[in-house]
Amino acid sequence: MEDSSMQSKVSVVSPDREEEVAPGASEELVQSLVDVVGEISAISEFKNAYRRQFCNLSRRIKLLGPLIEELRESKNPIPDNEVESLGQLRIALESAKELLRLGSEGSKIFLVLETDHVNKRFCEVTSQLEQALAIIPFNKLDVSDEVREQVELVYAQLKRAKERADTADLELYTDLLSIYNMDPDASVDPVILKRLAEKLQLITIPDLMQESLALHEMVVSSGGDPGKVVEKMSNLLKKIKDFVQTESPEVTGKVKNGVSFLADGQSKGPVIPNDFRCPISLELMKDPVIVSTGQTYERSCIEQWLGTGHNTCPKTQQKLSSHSLTPNYVLRSLIAQWCESNGLDPPKVPALPNKSQSACSAAEHSRVLDLLQKLSSQSLDDQRLAVGELRLLAKRNTENRACIAEAGAIPLLVSLLTVSDLRTQEHAVTALLNLSIYEDNKGKIITSGAVLGIVHVLKRGSMEARENAAATLFSLSVIDENKVTIGAAGAIPPLVSLLSNGTQRGKKDAATALFNLCIYQGNKGKAVRAGVIPILMDLLLEPGSSMMDEALAILAILSSHPEGKVAIGAASAVPVLVDVIRNGSSRNKENAAAVLVHLCNGDQQHRYLIEAQEHGVVSLLEELANNGTDRGKRKATLLLERFNRFLGQQQQAEAQLES
Repeated sequence: MEDSSMQSKVSVVSPDREEEVAPGASEELVQSLVDVVGEISAISEFKNAYRRQFCNLSRRIKLLGPLIEELRESKNPIPDNEVESLGQLRIALESAKELLRLGSEGSKIFLVLETDHVNKRFCEVTSQLEQALAIIPFNKLDVSDEVREQVELVYAQLKRAKERADTADLELYTDLLSIYNMDPDASVDPVILKRLAEKLQLITIPDLMQESLALHEMVVSSGGDPGKVVEKMSNLLKKIKDFVQTESPEVTGKVKNGVSFLADGQSKGPVIPNDFRCPISLELMKDPVIVSTGQTYERSCIEQWLGTGHNTCPKTQQKLSSHSLTPNYVLRSLIAQWCESNGLDPPKVPALPNKSQSACSAAEHSRVLDLLQKLSSQSLDDQRLAVGELRLLAKRNTENRACIAEAGAIPLLVSLLTVSDLRTQEHAVTALLNLSIYEDNKGKIITSGAVLGIVHVLKRGSMEARENAAATLFSLSVIDENKVTIGAAGAIPPLVSLLSNGTQRGKKDAATALFNLCIYQGNKGKAVRAGVIPILMDLLLEPGSSMMDEALAILAILSSHPEGKVAIGAASAVPVLVDVIRNGSSRNKENAAAVLVHLCNGDQQHRYLIEAQEHGVVSLLEELANNGTDRGKRKATLLLERFNRFLGQQQQAEAQLES
C-alpha cells in the first residue's frame, strides 16, 4: 500500500467533536491513548449474538497499540499542529470502548432486540475510527515503517467493515421478539426456548443471574419506557430461566429454592408466583427488602446493584432518594405461607452479621452513652432532645441499631412510652421502630415489656406516634410467637380504630400490622369482635380506594375464621366481591375469590351461591379459571365445582318434585 493512500482520505470532523489542545499537551494526550487502548484490551468476554463483530473491533484496536507505544517512546515531540488528529483518534477510541463494554457487560436479550441500534453503533464507531486514522500525518510523526504498515492494514479493514454490514441472526431476533410481545401468562414452544438458551448461552444459573443484572443496567441507558421494557424483558428472561431449570437440572442444580425437578426434567413443585420473585434474579426471594421507590428486591441482589455504583431503582429507573433497605415482612410472611401451603420449606433468611459495639466508631459509641445519660435525666427537655437524636441515629444504619441496643437503650426508651409529653413519646416509639428493623433487637424489645407501652401510644399518642406504633407492632410481629404476645396485650382494637380514623399513612400502617397479626388464628376473632369487617367493607366501597389491596388481603385471612365468615356475610359482601372479580387487579381477584370460597362452604353456602350467581359470578369465575393467577385459578375452579354440585342438587330436587 502506498504511503499516500491514507493521506488522501481526509474527512471533515464535525465541530462538536473538535478539541482545543493546549501547547505542550501532547504527552498527556498520548498517555490517554495508552490508557484507553489498555482498557479496551482488558475487555475480553463477548458471549452474545454479535460476538464476531465485537471480537473483530477489539482485535483491530489492539493492533493500534504499537503505534501509540512508539509515539510515547519517541524523543521527538509531536508538533502542536498534529496533536488535533490524535485527539480525534482518542475520541473514536473512547466511543469504541463504550461499545465494547456494551458487548461484554450488556444484556444479551437487549442487544438482540435492539439490533438496529447496535448495528448503527457499530457503523458509527467504525466510521469514527476510519476517519481518525485517515487524518494522522505519518510523515510528520516519528513511527517505524512496520507500525505504519500495520496501521494502514487496520484502516483498510475498517473501511471494508464499514461498507459490509454483518447479517443479524434473523431467527434469533424473531424468536425473541415473538416471546417479548406475548402475554406474560402465555405458554411458549419449548423448542424455541431451547434454541434461545443455546444461542444466547443462558444455560447456567450464573449466566442467567448475570443476564438479569445486565438487562437492568442496559435499560438505564435506553431511550424508551424503562418500566415497561424491564417488565417485558424480565418476563422473557423468566420463561428462559424456567425452561432451563426444568429441562436441564443437571446444569442448574437439582433443587432451586425448595422446588425440585425429576430426572426427566418435569417439575415436581409449583410455579413460583411472579410477586414472590426478585425482579433482578427472578428467584424466589428469601430476604425481600423495599427500596425508597417502593419496589421490593432480594437483599443480596439489590445490594450488588447498589454496590456497583448505581443510584436508580432497577425496575422503574427512578432515582433512589436513599440507599436504605427496609425489610418487607409482609411479603416474607406471604412467601412463607405459600411455601407451607405447597409443601415446601420456607426460605431461610440469611443471618445478618452479629453487630457488636466494635461496629460503631469509638466516637459514635461515646455519643450513644452520653445520650443514654440524658435519657435518665430528670429534665424533660434533656430527655426529649436525647431520644430525638437516638431516633435519628437508629434510622441511619444497622451498626447504629446494634450499638444503641447493646448500650442498654431499649429499657430506657420503653420507660418513655408512657410519659405525658407527646413529642417525647413519639420520639421513643419511633426510635424503637428503627431499632426493631435489626433482627437481633426484636427479642430485646419484646422482653423489655415494650408491647404494653407501644399499645398505650397507639391508643393515646399523637397521630404520627400512633402511626409509628402500628409500624413497630408490625415489625415485631414478623416473629410468630410475638403475634401471640401483641394480640394478648390488647393491640388489635386500637389498630382497628387507626384503620378507621387514621391518616392515609396511618391506615396503611394499621392494615399491615393487622394482616400480620391475623395470620395467627387466635387473633382473627379479636379483630372481628373489634369491628374490623365493616371498616374493611367501607374501604372497598370508597371511590378510587387506595386501600383495596390491603382490605381484600385481610378479608381473605379473616374469612377462614367462623366469626369472620359470619361477619363478612352480614356485611353484604357478596356483590362487592363479585364486582372485584369483574374489575379488580389479578391479586385482588384471587383474594375476592378466596373469600367467596369460604363463604360458599358450610351451612349458609346455598344462600351465598345463589346471591353470587344472581350477580353473574359464574362467567367471571370461568374467565378467572382460564386466565387468572395460579391461586386465582385454583379458587375459581373450586368455586365452579361447588356451583356445579349446587346446580346438580337443584335439578335433582326439581326432578323429584315433578315425579
